[in-house]
Amino acid sequence: MAGKNLMLYHGSSVAVGNPVWGLGNPKNDYGLGFYCTPHKELACEWACSEIAGGYVNSYRLHLAGLSVLNLTSGDYTILHWLAVLLRNRTFRLSGDVAPLARGYLLQTFSVPVEEYDVVRGYRADDSYFSFADAFLKGAISLPQLERAMTLGNLGEQVVPRSERAFEQLEFLGADAVDQGVYYPRRKARDRAAREAFAKGRSCAAVLAEPRIFDILREEWSEDDARLQRMVLR
Repeated sequence: MAGKNLMLYHGSSVAVGNPVWGLGNPKNDYGLGFYCTPHKELACEWACSEIAGGYVNSYRLHLAGLSVLNLTSGDYTILHWLAVLLRNRTFRLSGDVAPLARGYLLQTFSVPVEEYDVVRGYRADDSYFSFADAFLKGAISLPQLERAMTLGNLGEQVVPRSERAFEQLEFLGADAVDQGVYYPRRKARDRAAREAFAKGRSCAAVLAEPRIFDILREEWSEDDARLQRMVLR
């Protein structure tokens, strides 16, 4: 995240000229924070519901003095991202494997998100969340999960988390978003990801790829060589 400033956009049902630190849902992907994206078109899509439009709010985040955790950098793998999700989001961990997987991933791949002012990573919307859930239950392989993260361009988010980061958000304005234009785009993006994922699952090669059972049985660690090709990109 080079440079001193970063343009961010937040899709919402209302204009948000003064984001308030400490408000919001702590059960979001990266905990309590202000969820934005560097991509204006995505924010426009996120602003719309099935029945109403909203607003795309524009900000300049002044990065000077802020610590940034970038989960999409080569320093982290898909399992680090999943461990963060498991810590914050609510999964229905049915069966015998998923609860064991949760405990192991939290113990082995946890990232101290709370130590950073800003977090950057994938957005676990409906599609991403369902892919992660399938992996925990052993239904898909680790490479399948890694590949799924880039399907359909489902989105990347930047989350100011600390009070200091909120203070360095400069509001630039809010524009109305047409539900008739952007909600269909949002649904089409999600549908494209699911269709591409379903097509990829039919490949016989995935039968030989490692799954959560292998990771648990073989006790994969953060520096396992097998993970080096599976970084979040």
